[in-house]
Amino acid sequence: MSLPIRPAVQASPDYPFSAITAPVKLDQNESFADFPDELKAIALQRLHTLPWHRYTDLHAEALCDAVARHEDWASSGTVVTTGSNVLISLLVQLAGMGARVLTVKPNFALYGLDAQLLGASLTEVPLRPDFSTDVDALIAALGEAPGRGVVFVPRPHAPTGSLCELDELERLAQACRDGWLLVIDEAYHHFTEHDARALARRHPHVVLLRTFSKAWGLAGLRLGYALAGDDVARQLRKLVPPFGVSVLQTVCALVALENPGYLRQRIALTLSERARVFEALRSHPQWEVIPSQANFLLVRTPDAEQAHAALLAQGVLVRRQDRLHGLEGCLRVTVGTVAENDAFLRAAGLSP
Repeated sequence: MSLPIRPAVQASPDYPFSAITAPVKLDQNESFADFPDELKAIALQRLHTLPWHRYTDLHAEALCDAVARHEDWASSGTVVTTGSNVLISLLVQLAGMGARVLTVKPNFALYGLDAQLLGASLTEVPLRPDFSTDVDALIAALGEAPGRGVVFVPRPHAPTGSLCELDELERLAQACRDGWLLVIDEAYHHFTEHDARALARRHPHVVLLRTFSKAWGLAGLRLGYALAGDDVARQLRKLVPPFGVSVLQTVCALVALENPGYLRQRIALTLSERARVFEALRSHPQWEVIPSQANFLLVRTPDAEQAHAALLAQGVLVRRQDRLHGLEGCLRVTVGTVAENDAFLRAAGLSP
């Protein structure tokens, strides 16, 4: 029996992740702490008073309004969905199908996977040896046929933690004016000083992606959003499934947005711990730690498989990245709690 499945789907690999259980979990760049108990209680009380037999907002309008106020953005240009990964797929559908997806290499796996699944031509431009973004090469690649589609640039970059400078992104945005959407994936923007909102305000073809899964500590909630110009947001909304954001997601995110103090405290601790772990790793006799602007550190080891196994044997789970372009020997380590970071450093043979 032949199943009616498109060849592009059959040829696509599975998402590259296998769940592993360990006492110290530093492999997925989540927040080091759960959503605060007192805020959970507020959200649960609100949920108790709301009807569950009615559909929620068509396109999460109330949540879009709250996100827009928090981000100093227009509600009409704010699009909320069940994760920024969903928006990546929708943006490929919006502008990349039958055209191109252009990004850097290495990158977040979904840029390439969605390009393949949706029939877009994929071009990946390698990072420079120092992991900086080669904007000149990206601009040159824009001229290849067909000259339209979507450009994805993560800022900060995952999995290296590097940061494309805003003046370089301005050059890229200028070059993308005809036929291209420039999507700046800001999943980790909380952990760096400057974001790209001003750039997106100047250029209606620039879209920012953000998430509740990292600094907000709501990865299990599955919510992300786009900040875009009104015209792009209106077209993007056509691709978003109606009533897709549940009442549970809406209420929890609204409570978070109303109480951002916990977010600021966690960011400050993450930055402090990132600096402490970075300095400790610099003394490792065999490992090289890479400066990062995100909530993780990239570490190059002589043998990633051996290093990963040795850490796991001591109860510390990190993420192998050595199969990615230019990351031979590399592991990615999430910045965790003080105790988790100490456990990682001890497992790495360093005194915390």
